[in-house]
Amino acid sequence: MATESLLSIRGVSNTYVSHAWGIVGKKIAKPVLDNINIEIAPGEIFGLVGESGCGKTTLGRCILGLIDYRGDILIDGVRQDSRGRACTRREMARRVQAVFQDPAASLNPVKRAGWLLEEPLRVHRLGSKQERLKGVDETLDLVGLDSSYKDRRVNELSVGQKQRICIGCALMLKPKLIIADEAVSALDVSVGAQILNLFRDLHQTLGLGMVFIGHNLNLVYYLCDRIAVMRGGRILEQGTAEEVYSAPKHGYTRELLKAGEGGLT
Repeated sequence: MATESLLSIRGVSNTYVSHAWGIVGKKIAKPVLDNINIEIAPGEIFGLVGESGCGKTTLGRCILGLIDYRGDILIDGVRQDSRGRACTRREMARRVQAVFQDPAASLNPVKRAGWLLEEPLRVHRLGSKQERLKGVDETLDLVGLDSSYKDRRVNELSVGQKQRICIGCALMLKPKLIIADEAVSALDVSVGAQILNLFRDLHQTLGLGMVFIGHNLNLVYYLCDRIAVMRGGRILEQGTAEEVYSAPKHGYTRELLKAGEGGLT
């Protein structure tokens, strides 16, 4: 069913509960997200930018259904929550996938790349063995690697190649939405630029929607159609990339611009 929004985030809040003085201490509730509202259109690249601890990664985990929250998150019109009341996690995995910051931590180092790429299809029981292997070859081509890479173990790959395999794994179930959480921050500048361009190519080729989470506003501006600036669990401002970058309304946004003047790092 077609919907106006690919991702709809309505009044989402999250509270982290910690214990003072260790495990037997008094519980302390710390707000992490405060009434977040975002609408993302199909095929749009939306940037979430802010300093570490502002809540942007927590919001990404809420979208993925990995942690609890209050409010509503709908992906392609289907309600998502961490309790799976409206949709099972298996079903939601075919709508949204993630690419994380550290590719080495995301991949089993002793497995071959082809095995890892095929795994989502095996888990979801999609296709015959021949069809799955064909899908692996097609995905390797999409992420800029030739078919010989399917026989390489993860520990034989460079960090940039590992991140390409992570992106390929996220694409295998043909999701409509990718959450890219600091997906280039662990890479050097040249490799990070290559991965950014890969995201742009995949967006154009596949019509992927994407939430790109980062702390460098210059970098987010380069990739994204629209941007939301977060601080202290709240959205301070959001608008088109050009509006936020060229005419920021909030002083904190101007601070982020100054902090990122070194370029796409």
